[in-house]
Amino acid sequence: MPAVTYVSADGAREQVELAVGTTLKDGALENGIDGIVAECGGNAMCATCHVYVDEAWIERLPERSEVEDELLESTASERTAASRLSCQIKVSDELEGLVVQLPEEQE
Repeated sequence: MPAVTYVSADGAREQVELAVGTTLKDGALENGIDGIVAECGGNAMCATCHVYVDEAWIERLPERSEVEDELLESTASERTAASRLSCQIKVSDELEGLVVQLPEEQE
């Protein structure tokens, strides 16, 4: 199972192993990682699962869909080039070691 590291807004790091096919949102919720709200349950409708993907990983992820790109315009924390919705990123073996930063606020 690939390991993913979630970095909280205060810099605390938590590494968890996630099953292939699990979304980053579900991995965070299943492992009790604070910072992901996911009001819509992962249906790409709310932008409360916003994360910042570590720069080293941005190019390795699939491109944002049009819907994800639009939703990222309404995040509570500033959108950057590294912004993604964690409900839209599925874990694969290629993402072993992925690091994502959680924003200061989601709502």
